[in-house]
Formats: sequence, structure tokens, C-alpha cells
Amino acid sequence: MQRLTAPLMLFAAGLGTRMRPLTDDRPKPLIEVGGQTLLDRALFVAREAGAGPIVVNSHYKGQMIADHLAGQDIAISDEADLLLDTGGGLRKALPLLGEGPVVTLNPDVVWRGANPVAALHAAWDGARMDALLMLVPLAQTTGRVGGGDFSTDDAGRLMRKGDLVYGGVQMLNPARLAEIPDQVFSLNKLWDLQIAAGRAFGTVYGGQWCDLGRPETIPLAEAMLNGG
Repeated sequence: MQRLTAPLMLFAAGLGTRMRPLTDDRPKPLIEVGGQTLLDRALFVAREAGAGPIVVNSHYKGQMIADHLAGQDIAISDEADLLLDTGGGLRKALPLLGEGPVVTLNPDVVWRGANPVAALHAAWDGARMDALLMLVPLAQTTGRVGGGDFSTDDAGRLMRKGDLVYGGVQMLNPARLAEIPDQVFSLNKLWDLQIAAGRAFGTVYGGQWCDLGRPETIPLAEAMLNGG
């Protein structure tokens, strides 16, 4: 496996409302799937690929996240005062992450197959890319509600709408975050800038993927992880 040298941000600050009642007493990343928390599963993916430094953001029941990570070489970007969404959260964390490109990883999905972070790093070409998103064909997803997010042209450039689902991990150049005036905003705003410039790309994951959005998706993910 190719070793990664890029910093990585793991998004763990969301409210987890779709996972209620499981998130009534814990943040979503601390829900267990197959005997392991989603946070620990995501950290394993990051560490296996050699990512670092690693930053985790927190908001909802953030002290539980901090306690869970105590003693590990992981920085926490605390959003206790204001939940900043993915774009605002990444921009706040940049001083902890250091120089780009940066990998971002969502813990509320599970993967079975090649390490997606390592696969992104192997496909990254900073000379022509400002973003590289890991995409999953809609027909190959588990637990997904709704349609796809993107399509790609013959060169792999990203376009809105299509039957490819954003898998929750990407590698990107964060420089243009400085152009967005909002304090709270989604990374969709950064993607729009990068797509318009022809510098946003997608690569398709060849393994299995499950979206952990609702309580009923947990047994689906466990079955997938067990080879079902």
C-alpha cells in the first residue's frame, strides 16, 4: 500500500439527528458497528494509509469525543460554541492540519475492500486537481436513501448530478476556502468553485460501501462487513 503523507480531518461534530434514539446519549461517531465505534473504524482507515497529522472536530457531546481520544496523537478542533458545517469546520482546523493537500473523512460510512484513503493518494495529481472525491456507483451502495450526487467526464472531471454517490472521503487543496465569506458553510461551496474551474475530479471505489445514516442501516453494514 502506498503510504500517505497528507494531513487528514475526520468530521465528528454533527448532531446525528437521523440516528436517534441512538444519539440521545452519545455522538454519532461513538455508535458501535460490529463491536467497534464508527470513530475507531475511521481512524483505522486513516492510520492504515499512513495519514497524518489527524484532526477530529467536535460539537455535540464533544467531551465524549475528547475522552474517547484521550492519550492518542490526535488534535481536536473544538466547535462547541458554533457548529460550522463541513466547510467552516475544515477552515477552522487548517492551522492544526498544516500544509495541504488535505484528506477529509466522514466516520458515518463503512468500507469493505481497498483502503479508500490510500486509493485517493495514489490517484492524486496536484498539478491538475484541486479536489479528488471517492465515488460509489449508486447501484453498489448499501443503506443509501435517494439518488446519486455526481457524474464524471472521460477525463474524470466532476459534474453535478448523476448516479455516482460521494463516499465521504476526499483529497483536496483547501486554498480557495479563503474566498468563501460565510462562517458556517458546506464544502459544497468549495466544490462548486473547483468544478467551475475544471479542477474537481472523481475516482470510483471498487469495493463495497454502506451509509450509516439511520439505525436500521447498522445490521446492513454488519452484514456487509461479514461478507454478506
